[in-house]
Amino acid sequence: MNGKADRYTAVAITLHWVMALGVLALAALGLVMVHGHLGLGRRFALYQLHKSIGVTILIAALLRLAWRHAHRPPSLPTHMPQLERLTVHAGHWLLYFYLIALPLTGWALVSASVLNIPTHLYGVIPWPHLRVLSSLHDKAPVEALLKSIHRYGAWTLLVLVAGHAGAALRHHFVQKDDVLLRMLPRLRRDRSIVTASFQETR
Repeated sequence: MNGKADRYTAVAITLHWVMALGVLALAALGLVMVHGHLGLGRRFALYQLHKSIGVTILIAALLRLAWRHAHRPPSLPTHMPQLERLTVHAGHWLLYFYLIALPLTGWALVSASVLNIPTHLYGVIPWPHLRVLSSLHDKAPVEALLKSIHRYGAWTLLVLVAGHAGAALRHHFVQKDDVLLRMLPRLRRDRSIVTASFQETR
């Protein structure tokens, strides 16, 4: 393994923001799909996009875990209390859990759907159903259960993401350390640029 660094690697940063933007996109798509008044064709297209982004997040999360194992992240600030350190670590692992588990439940849900609609990632790459679920004789109760799990899991993930973002902003604007900056691209590494931009908007 590599030693500790003062910031995350470019690969880690890229995967982090792919997942972050993906989660926000899925949340918006999910709300539109459930509450929007859409035609059949438009709804089908959004569902396909939703599934495509979900698989992208799943792959990105698995790659992020593998990269984290090989490239240890920067140390937490020395001023951080032990209880807060434990909370940070627990929050990170909960995020990883939901970033992997939620796409898997979505995959299971699609596989158990009574409609049996095929998935093509971004309209190009065919994605298989889970055979053990797609071949069930009575899919309806399984689909209903998975739908509830996926829905409540999605809300839980959004709460975790909001807490994660709030903590990062607190570190930057209240604690005034580099926790947020080291997960930003190098273009935004200079604290003075970020702080000055914030102050100008106040």
